[in-house]
Amino acid sequence: MMKLKVCGLTKVDQIHELISMDTDFLGFIFYEKSPRYVLKYLAFEDISRINHQRKVGVFVNEKLDKIIEIVEKADLDFIQLHGDETENFISELRQKLNLEIGIVKAFRIGDETKDMVSKINFLKDKINYLLFDTDSKAFGGTGKQFDWTFLNTIEIPLPYFLSGGISEENIDQIKIINQKPFALDINSKFEIEAGIKDLHKIRKFHEKL
Repeated sequence: MMKLKVCGLTKVDQIHELISMDTDFLGFIFYEKSPRYVLKYLAFEDISRINHQRKVGVFVNEKLDKIIEIVEKADLDFIQLHGDETENFISELRQKLNLEIGIVKAFRIGDETKDMVSKINFLKDKINYLLFDTDSKAFGGTGKQFDWTFLNTIEIPLPYFLSGGISEENIDQIKIINQKPFALDINSKFEIEAGIKDLHKIRKFHEKL
């Protein structure tokens, strides 16, 4: 069964509800330009106290030392790199980071995908998961789906998260993908407003999975 990641979390009561639903990954956005920037709503201590084994911190072009500092303060289990981080940056991060911390590298699917395969092959021994999302200037959270048939045109050497406009309406289209996702990453399609999740909708979606 595909796992589920709910991203853009900002409210402790909703997080506990998601934990009770056995949500596999909890996503916290540490990108200040995001409307779901978690530190506007929660302190490091609040996130640290959340008892869950797969807390994911989402970063966009953040400084390496700052990522490590946030991982420690918030007691994160995974880092999701969602910006334009270079191969050398990720290699250095892997060396400096506690080996127990997993790394997810996002690739945004848009017009420019020519170097993607070589980047993935370079990084496959340095990261744990890939993530494929719709390209946008806002680095995600668009609620828009990319053409999933693109994933049938490349070799995917690691388990991956599928992101970008996933909803109850398009979930059945996953059958067109040859190599199925390890997990689905949902966000804006399951919100009442930015950062406030529609828990009833998420529960129905989780049951459908």
